Amino acid sequence: MFFEQIYDKTLAQASYLVGCQVKQEAIVIDPKRDIDTYLDIAKANNLKITHVAETHIHADFLSGSRELVAATGAKLYLSDEGGQDWQYEFPHIGVKEGDVIPVGNLTFTIMHTPGHTPESISLVLVDHPATPEPVMIFTGDFVFVGDVGRPDLLEEAAGVIGSSSIGAEQLFHSIQKFKNLPDHIQVWPGHGAGSACGKSLGAVPSSTVGYEKIRNWAMQFGDDFEGFKKELLSDQPEAPYYFAMMKKLNKVDRPLLIEVPEHPSIGLESVSSDAIIVDTRHKNEFAEGHIKGAINIQNNNSLANWSGWMLPYDKPLVIVGAETDKQSVTRKLMRIGMDNIKGFITDLQGHSLVKTKVIDAEKVEELKVQPDAVLLDVRNVKEYKEGHIKEAQHYFVGKMAKELPHLDKDKMIIIQCQSGDRATIASSYLMKNGFTNILNYSGSMLDWKGKGKPVVS
Repeated sequence: MFFEQIYDKTLAQASYLVGCQVKQEAIVIDPKRDIDTYLDIAKANNLKITHVAETHIHADFLSGSRELVAATGAKLYLSDEGGQDWQYEFPHIGVKEGDVIPVGNLTFTIMHTPGHTPESISLVLVDHPATPEPVMIFTGDFVFVGDVGRPDLLEEAAGVIGSSSIGAEQLFHSIQKFKNLPDHIQVWPGHGAGSACGKSLGAVPSSTVGYEKIRNWAMQFGDDFEGFKKELLSDQPEAPYYFAMMKKLNKVDRPLLIEVPEHPSIGLESVSSDAIIVDTRHKNEFAEGHIKGAINIQNNNSLANWSGWMLPYDKPLVIVGAETDKQSVTRKLMRIGMDNIKGFITDLQGHSLVKTKVIDAEKVEELKVQPDAVLLDVRNVKEYKEGHIKEAQHYFVGKMAKELPHLDKDKMIIIQCQSGDRATIASSYLMKNGFTNILNYSGSMLDWKGKGKPVVS
């Protein structure tokens, strides 16, 4: 048997290529959209991708299943569970509880595991030449290492009222099914630490059923459903706005993108008036000089996540960044379906640039008590409650894309977060939207605490 986990650090998302080397057949489970990764792995290992499967309708990334099927001719296996509202709207082979997908000498038995979503399935693998016993389970967003998939995303991101409670009950029953599996089975989940699909995902890439029974908080409630539900729904991270778009695009027919597109380098004179300029350079470079109205979302592992929070899907995007970063940025954005890139500005020489006012902790301490100043903490609610600078008001940066904070645009507004990355997103977004006196405390809470300054909770 051939096995490889493909892990995308930018979205903390795991997919899998599993193959029968005797029959030279392989299945890909929950593929990302830039499918060349899987084609290269299959070719290097003398395998043909003959099957593609998904564990559920994903909310946090745009699946590459259909692209992979178009490129390889593989059969596409998707859940037909969950009822009429949770059916995929394009051709596929529907599977339900107990169905079996044969891949060479391997079999994958379908286990319906609703809760995170109504149609969620897990795939239980048997490597028949080795043993008749199941050896792995691919759980998608059902069971993670140390956590389980949150059932409130449908309500938070997609507006399905009442789905949190229903999902919690379904998840509770699915966990009982999971606990009946043999302890030795390896657990390979769809996400790792950093994903917003749960609140305490572990950084270890895999686990076993037995280990999760002992250490996973969700397995410890016995018959106490109300206690489980209360813990499950408390302190979940904010659901990014783009999740609703992913739910839609992963369910309906849509244009396919078989190859990673190559975008042209353009000048500022070519940028249309309705375009959003996204500067992906480091926050320090951005602060030293940037195009007026640009939003700074750095090209790091969080680019896709914060782009999904802050950027619209219905407007053209122009990216500022180095020539060498063009493919990296394109891949990260196409993974969440942001395909409307019109070009890259790779040279800012000759352009009229503006600066961001960056201040240090001593200046924050001096200014935050002034009557015309507002210290704005743009971290998430949990971070703010656990400890913040006295006088700081809270407004989560992700909310700004739907509603700007109700502050006087002419007031002195000092922006801070945890380490400075979200502060530069917020600062640039507010400057783009007419706030004229923005000061960026780029050092933010790490710097504040590092200098021994007081924090309240």
